[in-house]
Amino acid sequence: MKRRLLLSSLISATALSFLPSPAHATGLPKLNVYRSPGCGCCESWVAHMREAGFDVSVIDDPDYNGRLPQALSQMASCHVAVADGFAFVGHIPSRDVLRFLGAPPVGAVGLAVPGMPEGSPGMGVPGSGHYDVFLLSADAEPTVFGRY
Repeated sequence: MKRRLLLSSLISATALSFLPSPAHATGLPKLNVYRSPGCGCCESWVAHMREAGFDVSVIDDPDYNGRLPQALSQMASCHVAVADGFAFVGHIPSRDVLRFLGAPPVGAVGLAVPGMPEGSPGMGVPGSGHYDVFLLSADAEPTVFGRY
């Protein structure tokens, strides 16, 4: 139970450490993407999210991983996006972000695709690899939200 409380606190603190932005004209929240400076695959993921209708700001932050709680180190990737106070870590398909934001699960703090898996948006040919999208919750271990 203490681990869940610690994880919840750390995830919440991380999400809140990035300033959320107001909704875009499409009704979708603005995504603030914190990334490794000059990362090309992040640019590809940002383009994927813009195609889905998101207004995206990209912030180069060489220490963005330092903002992630140690408890999330296994969920790290090359960027973290923040929208409506939720964290989206890594190359998450836009449809999963849209589904999540349409009805955020109770206690959820975000989604993550750990690492940089082949076939995820921005990482090569879509569908060329297998990966999972994880639901990050304040009171539970990460669970599979989507499987590709």
